[in-house]
Amino acid sequence: MPTSFDLSLLLLISVIYLLLLFGVAWLGERRHMPAGLLQHPLIYTLSLGVYASAWTFYGSVGLAHQYGYGFLASYLGLCGAFLLAPVLLSPILRITRTYQLSSLADLFTFRFRSAWAGTLTTLFMCIGVLPLLALQVQAVADSVMLLTNNPAQDSVALGFCLLIILFAILFGARHISTREKHEGLVLAIAFESLVKLIAIGAIGLYAVYGVFDGPADLQRWLGSNQEALRSLHTPLQEGPWRTLLLLFFASAIVMPQMYHMAFTENLNPRAMATASWALPLFLLVMSLAVPPILWAGLELNVSSNAEYFTLGIGIHSGADWLSLLAFVGGLSAASGLIIVVTLALSGMVLNHVVLPLYQPSADNNIYRWLLWTRRSLIAAIIMAAWAFYRLLGAEQDLANLGVASFVATVQFLPGALAVLFWPRANRRGFIAGLAAGMLIWTITLLLPLVTQLSSLSLAGWQLVFDADTWHLAAISSLSINVLVFVLVSLFTHTSSEERSAADACSVNNISRSQRLEPIAGSPQEFAQQLAKPLGNKTAQREVEQALRDLNLPFDERRPYALRRLRDQLEANLSGLMGPAVAQDIMETFLPFKTGHKGYVSEDINFIESRLEDYHSRLTGLAAELDALRRFHRQTLQDLPMGVCSLAKDNEILMWNRALQALTGITADSVIGSRLDDLPPPWNQFLVQFVEDQEGHAHKQKLQHNGRTQWLNLHKAAIDEPGKNLSAGLVLLIEDQTDTQMLEEELVHSERLASIGRLAAGVAHEIGNPITGIACLAQNLREEYPQSEIREAASQIIEQTHRVSRIVQSLVNFAHVGSSHHSATEAVDLAACSNEAIQLLSLNRDGPEVRYVNLCQSEHQVMGDSQRLVQVLINLLGNARDASQHGDSITLRTRQTEHHVLFDIEDQGSGIDKHIMDRLFEPFFTTKEPGKGTGLGLAMVYSIIEEHYGQISVESPADLQKQRGTRFTLTLPRFSDSSVVRLNA
Repeated sequence: MPTSFDLSLLLLISVIYLLLLFGVAWLGERRHMPAGLLQHPLIYTLSLGVYASAWTFYGSVGLAHQYGYGFLASYLGLCGAFLLAPVLLSPILRITRTYQLSSLADLFTFRFRSAWAGTLTTLFMCIGVLPLLALQVQAVADSVMLLTNNPAQDSVALGFCLLIILFAILFGARHISTREKHEGLVLAIAFESLVKLIAIGAIGLYAVYGVFDGPADLQRWLGSNQEALRSLHTPLQEGPWRTLLLLFFASAIVMPQMYHMAFTENLNPRAMATASWALPLFLLVMSLAVPPILWAGLELNVSSNAEYFTLGIGIHSGADWLSLLAFVGGLSAASGLIIVVTLALSGMVLNHVVLPLYQPSADNNIYRWLLWTRRSLIAAIIMAAWAFYRLLGAEQDLANLGVASFVATVQFLPGALAVLFWPRANRRGFIAGLAAGMLIWTITLLLPLVTQLSSLSLAGWQLVFDADTWHLAAISSLSINVLVFVLVSLFTHTSSEERSAADACSVNNISRSQRLEPIAGSPQEFAQQLAKPLGNKTAQREVEQALRDLNLPFDERRPYALRRLRDQLEANLSGLMGPAVAQDIMETFLPFKTGHKGYVSEDINFIESRLEDYHSRLTGLAAELDALRRFHRQTLQDLPMGVCSLAKDNEILMWNRALQALTGITADSVIGSRLDDLPPPWNQFLVQFVEDQEGHAHKQKLQHNGRTQWLNLHKAAIDEPGKNLSAGLVLLIEDQTDTQMLEEELVHSERLASIGRLAAGVAHEIGNPITGIACLAQNLREEYPQSEIREAASQIIEQTHRVSRIVQSLVNFAHVGSSHHSATEAVDLAACSNEAIQLLSLNRDGPEVRYVNLCQSEHQVMGDSQRLVQVLINLLGNARDASQHGDSITLRTRQTEHHVLFDIEDQGSGIDKHIMDRLFEPFFTTKEPGKGTGLGLAMVYSIIEEHYGQISVESPADLQKQRGTRFTLTLPRFSDSSVVRLNA
C-alpha cells in the first residue's frame, strides 16, 4: 500500500542533506582533505555530473516514455562533445584560464570586443534558463506532493527556494575573484553527483529485482508486452531525436552550469582528458537504469506521470526507503543545478549588467561591494525562478520546460563555434543572429509556455504550438540565427580589435600580443593609475597579485615585462569585474603610448613563450616548422659570436650565449628592455654604434671590468616579410681581444728581439773601452806607489769588472733561445739568483722591493744557467709587480736526495683561485694591456719541462694575513753519476 510521509520529515531530510552537502564543501574549502583528492580528475568528472539535473533524474524516464530510445540523446549529445574535447572544449578551457573569462558572456565580450555582446548574452541566458530553474523547483515541489499527498506545492517551492538561496551563498559566494577556485563547491557537486548515481542505480536494480524477479522475468514481461519495446524503437524512425542530439551536444558548452564547472572551476587542466571518457561512462551508468524504471512503472501501473516513475515505484511498492532515496536523489539533482546556475548567472549579471551601469566608488571596499552584490543577485535569480514557476502554475511537463531551456541556450552555439573556428565573425553578426534566434524562440516556445497559446497566425501562416512541434521551432530559430550571423558578418566590417581577439581565440593559436609600451613605466606607476578607479588598497593588491602570477620583481621596468603585467592585470580584473569593465579600466587609466609613427609589431618574446607552451601539441607541418625554428634559433644561440636582435624602437629581442659571456649580462635580464637600459659601458657603446651611419666598426676599444677589450661590430637591417620597411636591426659583436693581444705580443716580441740584438752589439762595443779602462787602471796602480792612487785604481778595476759582468749577462740573455738543448753543467742557483737580481735592478720601473737571497751555493742543479736565469727574471719580475714599496722577495733552496727545491716567495696581493689553472696558458695575463704579454709564465713552464723539473704555485703563502705567493721549482740535483747517466 502507498505510504504517505509527513511534510516535516521531508523537510528535516532536506535540511540534513543540504547540511551534509555544505559540510563536504566546507571540508574542501578548508583543505581538510588531501590536495590530490581535491584535484583528482575523477572529482572533476563527477562535478560535471551537475548536468544530470532533476530533469534528467526524473524527466529522462518521461522522455523515454515519449521519445523511446531517443532519451539517450540527452546522454549521447553531451558525450559527443566531451569526446571532441581536444578540439572543442580544451581550447575554450585555455582561453578561459588565460584571460580569466568566468562565463559565456565573458567569452563573447572578449572575442567580439563588445560590451553589448556580453550584456545581451547575459539577458538572453537569464531568460532562457528560467524554465530550467523553474523545472527544478517544480520537480521538488511535485515530489513532496507525491510523498505527502499534500497539495501545498507553492509553500514547499518557496521554502525550497529560500533554503537554496542560503546554501548557494554559502557554497559559491565566499570569494569574489575567479582566481580563487571554489574547491569546496567542486567537491560538493561531485558528492551530489555520486548521490544521484547511487539513487538512480538503486532504483534501477529494485525495478529489475524487486518489481520483476530478475532479468529473466523482465525478459518474459517484455515478451508478453511487445508494445513496451515498440514504444522505445518507433520514435527513432519518426521522432526528433537528431534535434535532441544537437541540443544536448551544445549544452556541454553553452549551458551556464556546464561552462561554470567545466571551465571556470577547473582545478587541473589535465583533468579534461580524463573527463572526455569518464563522463560518458558516468552518464552511461545512469542511462542504464532508465528503461527498467520505465518498465517497472508500467508494470506497477503507477498513477503518476511517467516523469515521476523514479519516485512512484517506491511509493506503489511500499518501499519507504526507496521512496526516500529517490526523493534525496531528486533533491540532490535539483539543488546542485540551481546552485551552480545561479552562481554562474549572478557573475554574468554583475559583470555585464550591474557594473556597466554602476561602478562602486574607489573610496569603498570594492571586494566587499562586489561580494554582497553577487549574493543579492543569487537571491534575486532564485526568486525569479520561483516567480516563473508560479507563473506557469506547475502545470507544465518537465520535458517541455527542459526542452524550452535547451532550445534557448542552443542559440549561443553559433557564437561559441565562431569564437574557435571563424575569425571573420564580428560583433554585428553575432548580436543580429542571436537576437533573431531568440525572437523566434520567444514566439514559438516561451510564449506558449507562459500564455498557454496553442497557435498563432503570422503572415498567412498558421503556427501550431504543441509537444510535437518544438523541434521545428528549434531548427527554425537556430537556422535563422546562423543565417543572419553569417550574412551580417560577411557584409560588415571586422575591426582590428576583433581580428586580434580572434587570433587569440582560434584553435592552436599562438597569441600575438602587439609590442606597444604602456604609459606607466613601473609597477608602482601601475598601482598609482589603477588607484583612481579601484582605490589604493585594491590597486596595490591587484598589482602585487599580477606580479606574483608572472614571477616578476616589483622594480621591473622592461617594456616587455610591463606589457605582460598589463595583460595579466586585465585578465585578473576580467575575472573580478568582467572583460568589458576590465578593458574599459585598462584603456582609460593604463593605455598604451601613442606616437609610434604607425609602427606596431608583434611581441616576438611572447610568441616564443607561447610556442614553448604548445611545443608538445604541434603535429605535421606545424611541428616541422617549429623544429626548423628551433634549429635556426639554436644556431644563433650557439654561434661563437655575439648576436643581438633589436626592434625598430631599440627593444632587445634576442641576446645569445656568446654575448652573455662577452658582456657578463644574462639574456633574462635584458630581453624586452631598451638598448639604452643596458648597464654601462655597453649602453653608450652599442647605442652609439646603432646611431652611426656606418655598418661596420673594427677594433673598437672598450674598457670593461678593469680590462680592455677590442671588438668588431657589424649591423644589418631586418625587413618585415613582404614589405620594404625596416623592422629592426641585428648586431654582430666579435671579440678581437685575443687576436689584438697576439698581434701586440708579436710586435712586442719582435721589438724585444731587436733590443736583444742591439744590446748584444752595444755590449761588444762597450767591452773594448772597458778593457782599455781596466788596463789603464792596472798600469796606474803599478806605476804610482801612493796609497791613495793605488786604492782609486783598484776601485776603478773593480767597477770595470762589474760592468763587464753586466755586459756579459746582457749578451748571454740576448743569445738565449738560439738553442733548445739544455746544457748538462752544474748550475749554481745562488749565482743565477744574483745575476737575475742584478739585471732586474737595472729597471727602475715598479715598486722598490728588497731581494733576500738565501740560496746556498752547494745546492747545484743540472741544466743551462742562462735559461734558468731567464726563468728567475720572469718569476722575480712578476713577484715585484705584485708587491708594494718596501716588501721583501725571498729566494731559498732546499735539497733532497735527487732534487733541489727552489722557493721564490713574495708578500704581494696573491693570485685569485679561479685563475690558478690558467697561469701557464699562453697569452693569459691579468696585467693591463701593454704591460704584460701573457707569455712569461708559459715560457717558464716550458724551460722547467726542458730541465725535467716541475713548478708549483701556492697562494696565499701567508695563511694568517691571506697574502703572498710562493713558486716552487723542483729541479734535478747535479752529481757526476747524473751527468754520466744523461750522456749515456
